[in-house]
Amino acid sequence: MHKSNRQILSKLIVFVKPMLPVMVIAIAMGTIGFLAAILIPVLGAQGVVHIMEGRTLRTIVIAMAACAVLRGVLRYAEQACNHYIAFRLLAHIRDLVFGKLRALSCAKLEGRDKGNFISLITSDVELLEVFYAHTISPVCIALLVSAICVAWQASMHGVLAFIALAGYATVGIGIPFWLSKTSAKAGKAFREQAGAQNAMVLESVRGMKELLWFQAANRRKEQILQSTKELASKEKKIKQGMAKGVSATNVCVIAFTVLTLLASMALARQGMVVSDVVLMAPMLMISSFGPVIALSNLGTGLAQTLGAGERLLDLLEEEAAMEEVEDGADAAFGSIAVENVDFAYGKERVLQNFSTQIPKNRILGIQGKSGCGKSTLLKLLMRMWDVDEGRILIDEKSIQGINTRSLRRHESYVAQETVLFHDSIARNLRIAKADASDEELVAACKKASIHDFIMSLPQGYDTPVAELGSSVSGGERQRLGLARAFLHDGDVLLLDEPTSNLDSLNEGAILKAVDENKAGKTIVLVSHRTSSLQFADTILKMEKT
Repeated sequence: MHKSNRQILSKLIVFVKPMLPVMVIAIAMGTIGFLAAILIPVLGAQGVVHIMEGRTLRTIVIAMAACAVLRGVLRYAEQACNHYIAFRLLAHIRDLVFGKLRALSCAKLEGRDKGNFISLITSDVELLEVFYAHTISPVCIALLVSAICVAWQASMHGVLAFIALAGYATVGIGIPFWLSKTSAKAGKAFREQAGAQNAMVLESVRGMKELLWFQAANRRKEQILQSTKELASKEKKIKQGMAKGVSATNVCVIAFTVLTLLASMALARQGMVVSDVVLMAPMLMISSFGPVIALSNLGTGLAQTLGAGERLLDLLEEEAAMEEVEDGADAAFGSIAVENVDFAYGKERVLQNFSTQIPKNRILGIQGKSGCGKSTLLKLLMRMWDVDEGRILIDEKSIQGINTRSLRRHESYVAQETVLFHDSIARNLRIAKADASDEELVAACKKASIHDFIMSLPQGYDTPVAELGSSVSGGERQRLGLARAFLHDGDVLLLDEPTSNLDSLNEGAILKAVDENKAGKTIVLVSHRTSSLQFADTILKMEKT
């Protein structure tokens, strides 16, 4: 659902609440700093009057120097406070985003562009720095400084105050409002395109071998170039909007300054103001536009930020496919029953009125063609999704009433492709059990028949693994995944096509390891290969609905 700019800003500003005291300090220092900057040319105008009257400039020069020093110090302090706020909040928002990704679980994340998520977590969050460091306090500073300057002009004459108020409103409100109408959609479109391009580049890097082998690299390059052109086109629209904003702002600043000069001259001729005002009022007017000029760029400067903010808010507000249970029951994981289960991915029905029993401490083999729901059943047993109809019972308790931590603790899972992180082998294994001792690591790896291979490596268990495990073979990667599951030591071991991409030698090693370590475990082994199910006590054949 599309959000208005007001909705996005109001939701983003809520995050500032814990940092409000620092924000107040930043606003105070920024306001005083801008007033000091405004005083420098105003005092200069007063100095001209003093020269014309033959008076000394000593006091004015000292005051101007003091204002310059004060402006520099306060400007630095204001920016330091603003960036302290921004970077603390960005860290907090990244934590929220990562927590949300975890809460959404595999059910909502499966099939979505990983490159888009990378763009969301990195560059989109980074763009919020513009809002938190360069928007909130500048808006407040502009309001305070403008109010003070309008009052100052009013002390000289009401007409001058009216012109000042009109000028500040035009530059600080009118121009940003006009630009936001034209650039809001462009900002989000740019962020969406950037995310899509990140996904395309990531896929291309991962699939470079296939692209080169099938001579498709040039076609892929053309696709990336086309995507880059589309991205550049969207960015051009944003830049054009920014150029319009800068031009309109400069015209307005000059126009209102000239208008103030003409008005003060007219008032002086009529004797309604003293002659000093003819110099003071225009100088005050042109020098006081600094805070509101920053606002005039928000309509376009914030376009990408608002687009990024909307994407982040959409993610943070997305409802999870299933809520984690924290106040339910802890299961002992005896028998497992699947009763009359219906499940569909959107409109695609995968399971219909499906029932089965999984006996305790036995191996259940599940066989069937691709798309019949074998892997889906395992994910339902892990409660990555909730069933549409029917129920899943563990020890005669509904899986929806069992604590999520209990499910995670008692169920071990080996997927068709084991994911290894760019870290040491030991750290990759300890994902399953963070406090595992070295002895436990060795025991788990011996069970998975991978210990001897690890010890043959130069650094043993401290050997780094390349991203996604590309530095080890498929068989070694799967055996590391099995060792991870053995280290986790759940009562239920779920194996989802663990040998589908392996040769017969590696398949035999993995199945032998499972069979030798089946004692005290309930094992569900999914495979389309008959050879993989040779150790199963019972074989369930599933058909596509």
